[in-house]
Amino acid sequence: MRFALLLFILIPVVELSVLIKVGSQIGSLTTIALVFLTAIIGITLIRRQGFETHRSAQEKMRRGELPASEMAEGIMLAFAGVCLLIPGFVTDAIGALLLISPLRKAVAAKVSLDFLKSRMNMRAAWSTRDSQGHYTREDIIDGEYRSETEKKDHIEKK
Repeated sequence: MRFALLLFILIPVVELSVLIKVGSQIGSLTTIALVFLTAIIGITLIRRQGFETHRSAQEKMRRGELPASEMAEGIMLAFAGVCLLIPGFVTDAIGALLLISPLRKAVAAKVSLDFLKSRMNMRAAWSTRDSQGHYTREDIIDGEYRSETEKKDHIEKK
């Protein structure tokens, strides 16, 4: 929570200082034009790459595979879009880095692989940790069952 508050305060301060420095070097109108230009180009690229990622995810689902990396790429593209829509050059640089397809695919593959590994390594619901942090198993109750295949409800007719 504190980290998010720090970012919420720090990012606009950094963006304003960079915009002021760039504006003093190339002029305010040129700076404003560059901010709008990066937003327009970024949104155009995100739309194109988003459709490509969506198509790839649909193809994987059609084959019965889990589109984990495509989902991670979609989240990164959405974050890149937000970064490109925020006025400023620092967030535009972050958004532009996320638009580089090989970089985004490598990060998405790593994130999705780590996520899947963490899900596969989860312990069962009945395992607990002892005081040293080691996993222990509770007592398991063994039982038997029988299936009643023919259950008929009879209504007595009188």
